[in-house]
Order: sequence, then structure tokens, then C-alpha cells
Amino acid sequence: MNTPQAAADMNATADHEAIPLGGLTVVDLSRLVSGNLLTHVLADLGADVVKVEPPGKGDELRGWRRKGVSTYWLAYARNKQSVALDLRSEAGMAQLHGLIARADILVENFRPGTLERMGLSRTTLQRLNPRLVLVRISGWGQTGLMADKGGFGSLIEARSGFAAMNGYADRPPVLPPFAMADSVAGLYGATLALAAQRRQQACAEPQVQEIDLSLFEPLFSILGPQAAEYQLTGAAVPRSGSRSPTHAPRNVYRTRDERWVALSAGMEGTLARLFEGIGYPQGLSDPRFATHEARLKHIDALDDLIQGHLVKLSLEEALQFFAERDITAGPICDITDLMHDPYINERELLVPTLTPDGQTLPIHAAPYRINGRRPPIRRAAPTIGQDNERWLDQPVQETPT
Repeated sequence: MNTPQAAADMNATADHEAIPLGGLTVVDLSRLVSGNLLTHVLADLGADVVKVEPPGKGDELRGWRRKGVSTYWLAYARNKQSVALDLRSEAGMAQLHGLIARADILVENFRPGTLERMGLSRTTLQRLNPRLVLVRISGWGQTGLMADKGGFGSLIEARSGFAAMNGYADRPPVLPPFAMADSVAGLYGATLALAAQRRQQACAEPQVQEIDLSLFEPLFSILGPQAAEYQLTGAAVPRSGSRSPTHAPRNVYRTRDERWVALSAGMEGTLARLFEGIGYPQGLSDPRFATHEARLKHIDALDDLIQGHLVKLSLEEALQFFAERDITAGPICDITDLMHDPYINERELLVPTLTPDGQTLPIHAAPYRINGRRPPIRRAAPTIGQDNERWLDQPVQETPT
């Protein structure tokens, strides 16, 4: 892990090649995860992201605390700036108009129709800033039967088919342990915003570009060809735990020391080496395991064969066994393991960051490199209204929280 001083030095000597969106201005009216993740991606890449927050309370994401620290805000609001505005007041809306006039991208995740009720119709936005890209995030989209319904991520994860395919067939469906639908939509949204902004740059007579981004559709799109397979088979794929409906073996297996390894060996070359290693070289000649379809049909017997060997090995021995045979397997890790993982440390994936109360906590670095460099964390997550003076014509003093 970097030292705080090294992180400060990195911030002070930020490589402009690693922040290619420098000069792009994004106004973020969103709350909680989807919009914050979208603008988190843009902020890390160098965009000026101006979070518009209600005075006093701020974005609801600040309320996701652990031991009094707004950990999610610390992670997903880094490199952003905060402006506190009362959007129920005339003065606050006037200030917002000024921000929108300067923006390249505007992000909101209100229920459909809210922006219009605020007086920010497409006609108004066109008058304020014809080159604007407007990203509208909602649960179910801006139109259609569900448009006026609430759309929290858990509802989308349930209705999209994800929960139905997650878990075990003899147990209840399982929702994800994090904001999956919001996160997937946020990642899609960052790409869409930049694509629309590129188009705006080429327009001689620009019109506001409006992106209708639901939480449902991006998550539904990454779950695979469920509709095609249903039409072919007439059945939904049953929940199968850590197994895969497409190839076998693929599962988690217990070792002698009560640890776990994950294995995916669907390719025949890998499978041949696995069978040889566990003392069953005739595996690919066994009719139960000779073909892809046969292995899926006899998956219990295949898993029992593999588990019978791995339970004799410690985790370290199992990992050595797989490495020697170039078999795609690895340990099941939690954050306790990852905090000391040589890979995490060598890749510098955790960056020490100061909290408002002076603590230093690790958060994830930008998860990529550009020309060998990661975009730096140029500033910590802002306090409410920290940047009023920079962005507002008539700054409003706010008490930091």
C-alpha cells in the first residue's frame, strides 16, 4: 500500500495523460449509487464533477456509514466537488441554471417527470445549453407501464431474473450483497455519456442529447441469452449454486484445512490435466464425462471425484497442484486475505485516503492504467458545499459535515 506522503506527492504531480477528461464539466444531481458510480468513473478520468447536494443533509450516500465514517462517500465521491443548493428555492434554482449552462453533462436519477416539475424541461435545457448531454437514470425507464414506479436496485435484481438464477435450487433465491443493478447502470451510463458528448462535439447545430437509462435494462442485458435459451428449451435454467449452466466442472471445493478453492476447467485440455492429476486418467473416456453435455448431466459424480482429491490437500498444496498443471483455479478470498495479498500490494490497488476527521483509510484505486499510469486521487471526497465559492455566483457558506 502507498504511504500517505507518497499519495500526496502523486496528487501534486498528477500525470495529465492519466486524466484524459480534464476540462469536461459534469453536474450531478443524483443520489445514492447509480449516478454516483457513473460520475465516479468520469471524475477519476479527470472530469470536474460538481455534486449538487441539499444543504445540511447532503447526498443520501453519506448516510452509509461504518463506525461513523461515510465509507461509500469516501470511495465514490473522491475527485468530486460539492455545491450545496436548496433547489426548492428560487435562488437555488437560479444557481443551478448557471451550473447547467456551464456543463457538458448533466446526470439525474429522479423519478420520471421530476426534472420537468422542477422547471427543467428539454426546452428549458436547450435554451440554457444546447450542447448538453442529459443522462436520466430511473428504475424502469422514462416511458412505459412501470415508468412512474419506484425503482430501487433490489426490485430490479429480483425482477430482472438475476435473483431467480442466483443461489441453490433447494433454497430461496438470493439477492446480491451489493448494489449490483445500480453499479451496472452506472458503468453503462459513463460510456453512454461520453459517446453522446463526442457526438455533440461534431454537431454544427447541437441539440440536447437525452439518454434514457433504466436500472433494469443494463442488468437484464448482462445475464446472458436467457430469452433465446428459454425459447429453445421451454424452461428456465435452475439455480445451481457455484456451478455453471454452460460448462463443467465449475464449482468451489473444500480443502483439508477448511479453506476453499474455485475451479473452472471446461476446456478439454485443462480437464485432461485435471483427470490425470487426481488419478483418474481415463476421465475423458468415461461416458459420463466424455462430452460437454454428459459432464453437465453427471455433474454430481464429477464434483464428487474432484472433491475427493482436494479434501486430502491443504489450500497451499491445492494451489501448488493446480499451478503445476496449469489448471484454472484459485483461492476463495475475503477482504482479510486481500489486505495482505501480494497481488493487491504490487498493483497498488489500495490507496490511503484521509477522512474529514483525520483518519487514514484505504480505498480502491482507479481500476485500470493508461499508458502505464493510474489516474490519481486528486482530492478526497468533499464536505457538503465545500466548493460553493468556486462554482456559484453568490456563494453560500455551509458548515462542513
